[in-house]
Amino acid sequence: MSEARIFHLKTPLTDEEVEKLRVGDIVYITGIMVTARDEAHKEILETLEKGEKLPIDLKGLVLYHCGPVARKRPDGSWEIVAAGPTTSMRMESVEAEFIEKTGVKMIVGKGGMGKRTAEAMKKHKAVYAVFTGGAGALAADRIKRVVDVYWLEELGIPEAVWVFEVEEFGPLIVTIDTTGENYYEKKLADVRKRAEEVIKELLEK
Repeated sequence: MSEARIFHLKTPLTDEEVEKLRVGDIVYITGIMVTARDEAHKEILETLEKGEKLPIDLKGLVLYHCGPVARKRPDGSWEIVAAGPTTSMRMESVEAEFIEKTGVKMIVGKGGMGKRTAEAMKKHKAVYAVFTGGAGALAADRIKRVVDVYWLEELGIPEAVWVFEVEEFGPLIVTIDTTGENYYEKKLADVRKRAEEVIKELLEK
């Protein structure tokens, strides 16, 4: 990674803003962030395939791979107790299509994503960033309010689509940028190359 730069961005994000980001940059997000895990991805894509309109326009927004811990207050509003990231590779099989059809500009999760997602991000001008796993309370502190929640009855609290208003949500570290560079894939390739070199050295002895 090159030397990290720090960006403070507000949603909706533009192509121009995300195109400036590079692997290793640190981002803080203010504005609207929407959660979606496996079931929510499926629900959203099926809704679009039917030609139906989503309850929220995702264009330019930040998608968070997260199953929050939430509870209702006495006044009926929601309190987010914890909102740590979910392993993003769970969504790899559908994320490229999701990016294409929804227009999200940033995806946040943990553990990185694969080649298909990186290719979609290059084509549609989006980035992937990681948030520290195990920091669910920190994430919840950056959530100022729950704007809405969709498919709660059908999917349950962890899998529902939550719409958060966040302030300075981060630090988020960019690991896939709009050039298609993928930090995790590069590191895996480096490890594989080194392993092959070691095996070759051992066989030559």
